[in-house]
Amino acid sequence: MTIELKGRIDSSNAAETELKINEQIGDYSGEITLDASGLEYISSAGLRIILRLKKANAETKVVNCNSEVYEIFDMTGFTEMMNISKAYRKLSVEGCEVIGEGANGIVYRTDPDTIVKVYKNPDSLDEIHNERELARKAFVMGIPTAIPYDVVQVGDLYGSVFELLNAKSFSKLIAEGGDIDELAKESVDILKTIHSTMLKDGELPSKSEEAIGWAEYVKPHLPEEIGEKLLSLFKDIPETNNMLHGDFHIKNIMQQNGENLLIDMDTLSMGHPVFELSQMYLAYLGFSETDHDDVKSFLGIDRETAEQFWNSSLKYYFDGKDEEFIKEAVIKARIIGYTRLLRRTLKRSPENKNIIFNCSKQLCKLVNETESLYF
Repeated sequence: MTIELKGRIDSSNAAETELKINEQIGDYSGEITLDASGLEYISSAGLRIILRLKKANAETKVVNCNSEVYEIFDMTGFTEMMNISKAYRKLSVEGCEVIGEGANGIVYRTDPDTIVKVYKNPDSLDEIHNERELARKAFVMGIPTAIPYDVVQVGDLYGSVFELLNAKSFSKLIAEGGDIDELAKESVDILKTIHSTMLKDGELPSKSEEAIGWAEYVKPHLPEEIGEKLLSLFKDIPETNNMLHGDFHIKNIMQQNGENLLIDMDTLSMGHPVFELSQMYLAYLGFSETDHDDVKSFLGIDRETAEQFWNSSLKYYFDGKDEEFIKEAVIKARIIGYTRLLRRTLKRSPENKNIIFNCSKQLCKLVNETESLYF
């Protein structure tokens, strides 16, 4: 139920306002949203109304407060005891440059100083606030990341705003003739910083738990022996507390005044680094395996360049390891990647038989070439 609050609520009209609100609520016992978009002022008498509502219904929340009203709630401690949110600044991205697009959102450059990630889900406010908290956590732990400073409304959707003055993605730097090998080295420097960050048990979601779910989902779609071995291999991957970015590729690494920063932190998790490599393999090669043009639309580079960047990344990530070790690590990453892609395609695009056939074929071949999925 949504109840609109309008004008001023003070001692002169508090009793009448509470009576009207209670009449509207009646016997309703579900979530109550107080829409404060028309509220100009609220006194202590009005605050007591909301406090009584909150005590009667723990799910009561206040949305769309203007700055002055929000400050009253904040100063009186209400923002600490219940869900209260400001009205969101409206922003248009019409004609803006698209920097990148992922499963959850599209990133636009709105001006030389600013980018905005617009979430595809219209009910994304919880996701947005979660990503902001994850970005802050990563920043405090020493991960070079951009922290969103504002939430805006874009049509019926919501977005996070980042200040990135004249920043360019690694994708754009490559397209402008940047040194692929050097950029790969710089990206791996960030990656190693992430993976060397050890978390407490349960501090972030477990990637291993999620990945076992992928294997369980695709098992019935594979030959019985392959499906059983695949699931067993996934279950044998050790639980580790390494931080993982979860969507690490050249469109999520920005360079600003010589400093490299990560964006898109909503996929942060914890687990064995092989999961990260499997996602990177998909981004650079796996997603475009059946249609080489897909990598151009996804990352803005051609397949040959993507492969070169992937190989350079492997070289620097596994610095000091021999070719046989790297080859085996790639097989493990590919198996995990194909499992994830097969599961996603079966759920979202079951009509895409080319991807389903290719993933199944690769898994049937590769699963027999390894006895573990970790290095």
